[in-house]
Amino acid sequence: MNNIEPEEIIEQVLNLAQAQGATAAEADVSTGRGLSVVVRMGEVETVEHQRDRGLGITVYVGQRKGSASTTDFSPDALAETVRAACTIAGNSSEDRYAGLLDPRYLATSVPDLDLHHPWDITPERGIELARQCEDAARASDSRIVNSEGATLGTYAGRHTYGNSNGFIGGWAWSSHSMDCALIAAGKNGRMQRDNWYTRSRDYRDLDDFSTVGREAARRTVARLESRRLSTRHVPVIFEAPAATSLFGAFIGAVSGGSQYRKASFLLDQQGAQVFPEFMRISERPHIPKGIGSAPFDNEGMATRDRDLIRDGVLQGYVLSAYSARKLGLEPTGNAGGVHNLLVQPGTEDLPGLLRAMGRGLLITDMIGFGVNQVTGDYSRGAAGFWVENGEIQYPIEEITVAGNLAEMYKHISMTGKDVDRRGNIHTGSVLIEGMTVAGE
Repeated sequence: MNNIEPEEIIEQVLNLAQAQGATAAEADVSTGRGLSVVVRMGEVETVEHQRDRGLGITVYVGQRKGSASTTDFSPDALAETVRAACTIAGNSSEDRYAGLLDPRYLATSVPDLDLHHPWDITPERGIELARQCEDAARASDSRIVNSEGATLGTYAGRHTYGNSNGFIGGWAWSSHSMDCALIAAGKNGRMQRDNWYTRSRDYRDLDDFSTVGREAARRTVARLESRRLSTRHVPVIFEAPAATSLFGAFIGAVSGGSQYRKASFLLDQQGAQVFPEFMRISERPHIPKGIGSAPFDNEGMATRDRDLIRDGVLQGYVLSAYSARKLGLEPTGNAGGVHNLLVQPGTEDLPGLLRAMGRGLLITDMIGFGVNQVTGDYSRGAAGFWVENGEIQYPIEEITVAGNLAEMYKHISMTGKDVDRRGNIHTGSVLIEGMTVAGE
């Protein structure tokens, strides 16, 4: 059973579900293995091997739904998991919107998106590379007095999905990263922490590890001698890595679940102007080697390119089969979320945005989660830099930035070309015309 293919496991549990009275069923199998190495202050702190596998099955008995999961792929365990799902379904309430994706939406092919680049690296080599990253960081500035470590991670796996409508498919994938987190001490004895990382599907595309370490050191040292601000209303730039959270909140607001629960600050806004006219936000699921790339979603629906925002206008929602039925709309291939959200970049890099802002706040780090998805009220701790005459003057800490997301979106005046592509949301830095900054 250890060598059985994921497709065979799925076929087996779907047949078991049918034999136990399920009118429909779907299952997914995930398998993978990886290595994680942490070096701290030049010494090996941890070396971990991961080997994972899991099966999830959902059965439908009419309009009743039940789900169960297991990490044991033995015949008895698979049979017991299916029985558990069927028992849960038998004791669940009917939901007229429950059920599999309509077969007409199922992917008919699985394009190769070049997502699988396993890294055959030994722990010894991983230690060497993590040490190289941290050594470069510690050597770059004498004010780096401590380290939270350099972490190398590599993982390769496979995702396979199938359902009783005759669909079965999957793809192999990989993800690799190096992260370095440091602590610096200033003249006043106060310490600051920051980090930097690189991440990619293909280990050969990772940034140079010594460069990652030096950038982590530069960002950490830049925060020394931080000051506080008095409360004021000023323009704000979210540096690209911090700006991703703005658009993550947007996706949450236009997701089907938020819409049918009426728990969104962008409720019923399809066709409305929610961003400035110059803005375009697109989903591009088929970018080769993309972190968010996927040939089909978690229900087997083929993914496709589309604009969520065009000329600032909301074109549609992010829908699974269930949420689409609840809203009386068509599914969009987003069961499980979006796949590579691209915010169209502007023409200026970050220094250009600073010059355009003139005077205001550059946010480089967000703290905590203070977003009300129902009202859009936004209040989060932040750190960054005060800017005068388009130039960074000094670091800022212990402040809170506040506003309302619906208004913040409308008052975006520029987006940068300094796009951060390390995650599922690709955006440059974002300049917002004004926000409340609460300090001393």
